[in-house]
Amino acid sequence: MADMAKLLVTHDGPVSIITINRPEVRNALDNETAAALTRALRDFDRDEHRAVAVLTGAGGHFCAGADLKELAAGYAYKPWAGDPDGPCHDILSKPVIAAVAGYACAGGLGVALRCDLRIAEQGATFAVLSRRWGVPMSDGTTVRLPRLIGAGRALDMLLTARKVSGSEALAMGLADRLVSTGQALAAAVELAHQMASFPQIAMRSDRMSAIRQWNLSEADAIALETEFSIEARRKEAQAGASRFASGSGRHGTVGKD
Repeated sequence: MADMAKLLVTHDGPVSIITINRPEVRNALDNETAAALTRALRDFDRDEHRAVAVLTGAGGHFCAGADLKELAAGYAYKPWAGDPDGPCHDILSKPVIAAVAGYACAGGLGVALRCDLRIAEQGATFAVLSRRWGVPMSDGTTVRLPRLIGAGRALDMLLTARKVSGSEALAMGLADRLVSTGQALAAAVELAHQMASFPQIAMRSDRMSAIRQWNLSEADAIALETEFSIEARRKEAQAGASRFASGSGRHGTVGKD
């Protein structure tokens, strides 16, 4: 466990669990916590023993965004996505799952969007509540949200500050899975272990191709997919096909070489 009271990092085998630990402010990120989150994500990405991370918040909320009391006191804050050291900036080589309970609002929505998947509780709330205070989004939300759910739905959230429930988030594609209140973390960790059990080279290359294809033509995107697939085709594909041919994995079981 990391020795940072505002951010906790634990490990469950190949899964890292990163917990924003400021429940008294619904896990709003001050500058210290934002910097700690950046470090924790980078440490996870470098750790050869970890395959998937789960990002969550303590005390029943995911993250309420930036700490506006710190901002009101005159402290400057870095754009979380645009600054190279912001917690929403890096494209990691391994996946991160957001376990969303309670509020994922303003910058907290941006933090959830920087993750690959979002498991939301029925009682979760997604919203751009910073609209009420004149604080702009600088965490990637204005880019990632419309790419994920479409421009119309994104603008509705960005312009009106309306709250989106967990069930509506699932329906619009903002959340990938919906679970009962209190179950997001357990469900995210279970999914993380499932993902960690797969052959990792192919999973990561497919993930990176899907991330990198946005601004490419179809032909260039397919060429990049081919490039990303080379290592997995060389190191994993034949062995995996041999396991299948021998009868392994035909009833939902998985395994690595």
